[in-house]
Amino acid sequence: MDANGGELAPAVRSILDAARERSGGGERVSVDARPFGEALRTAEADGRVPVIAEVKPTSPTTGVRRDDDPVALAEAMVDGGAAALSVLTEPEHFGGSPASLERVRAAVDVPVLRKDFILTETQLDLVASDLVLLIARFVDDLSGLLTAAEDRGFQPLVEVHTRAELDRAVAAGAGLIGVNNRDLGQLEVDLDTFESLAPAVPDDVTLIAESGIGSVADVRRMRAAGADALLIGSAIMDGDVTANVRRFTTA
Repeated sequence: MDANGGELAPAVRSILDAARERSGGGERVSVDARPFGEALRTAEADGRVPVIAEVKPTSPTTGVRRDDDPVALAEAMVDGGAAALSVLTEPEHFGGSPASLERVRAAVDVPVLRKDFILTETQLDLVASDLVLLIARFVDDLSGLLTAAEDRGFQPLVEVHTRAELDRAVAAGAGLIGVNNRDLGQLEVDLDTFESLAPAVPDDVTLIAESGIGSVADVRRMRAAGADALLIGSAIMDGDVTANVRRFTTA
């Protein structure tokens, strides 16, 4: 079960169990973050759809695997017009690492999101990034962890899937909210999820559509529903990443 008592798919339960066992960093991290909002505005001004392209070596939900150097992938994504990058640091199931994030962030000048299952404050101190993902479903003290992230200089992206999680994120003061179209309980994807929750998001919140975006039509659908940016992983990693990013950013 998750923090809210819900049943989880075996793959997600395994990821969460591993996350609970991972320790944090030895020293408190202090981040001078690259402004995410500015990156989105720059993309819009250039006529690009703001896309967060994800460096994801492998995924338990798709089976897509890439053994390319993460820095080469990241640079290719930026060449395609990505406004920001997401880098997996979860090692056991997604093939990510803090070292990969460090190398990517040093090689590019766009904001970089740390994508992981972060459950405790000390786990924030593992590596510096510009943004950090907090999954509302799995965090007991969302307000406390969000504040701890902000105190370190991170821009926290709070991920939600249900109206109850969205209400928690808003109540906690989240300024960046991502709606995950994938139900992490059963791993089913439905773009209706974003469309149903977007109207309830306050106007001053930056809203990101996550998961299940695999076509130009999906990009246009999410943008029409109110997405300020799109987080796209598997559809970019499968093939020529520069061409894939460009296809989505020019949708």
